[in-house]
Amino acid sequence: MTQDEQKRLAAEAALEALRPALGAGVVLGIGTGSTTNCFIDALAPLKDQFDGAVASSVASATRLEGHGIRVLSLQESGPLTLYIDGADEADPNLALIKGGGAALTQEKIVASAAETFYCLVDESKCVDTLGAFPLPIEYIELAEAPLRRALSALGAEATRRPGVITDNGHPILDVRGLDLSDPAAQEQALNQWPGVVCNGLFALRRADQLFVASPRGVTVKTAPR
Repeated sequence: MTQDEQKRLAAEAALEALRPALGAGVVLGIGTGSTTNCFIDALAPLKDQFDGAVASSVASATRLEGHGIRVLSLQESGPLTLYIDGADEADPNLALIKGGGAALTQEKIVASAAETFYCLVDESKCVDTLGAFPLPIEYIELAEAPLRRALSALGAEATRRPGVITDNGHPILDVRGLDLSDPAAQEQALNQWPGVVCNGLFALRRADQLFVASPRGVTVKTAPR
């Protein structure tokens, strides 16, 4: 089974899980990336069973609108029933690294507005400790040199992602070698650095349920309480 087929399996499983929650007044938050695209495509036939969606990127908004799904802003939507997105890595406590698609800031904003967060991954994304995937940091360009020096002092290496500017108009550093053994503490610490717009750790607002696809099917993991 290919990775793309596993992504479709995870998307279909998440859709079945949320189906009972659909109805009038329901607005979904939608993430960004190839797995989320599979979910959007699967969701399209149900577009008349909920009020609309808040997208975390221009790309996702365009795909939703292409299926005739109403796209709302957070100002229009109010609290979201559910947020659905993929991840680049997920640990056993359902903390995540996200931002491979450069939409981390909007994804974190939309996820924080949702009552429940479903994360969809294939089994290759599940790790014991986050950090094999480089941690994305969206930042204000003026701060690049100080950020690189600060990260280097922690034993990490930061590389500017070539040719990438976010929907917010900012560049991204991809960081390797940073200690992520306590992802919530590291997320909070990085947020305090001058010039950091957002980092790709989703530990303070982690997933509530993780849908893990493999050739054997889909396993659903629930965040520890």
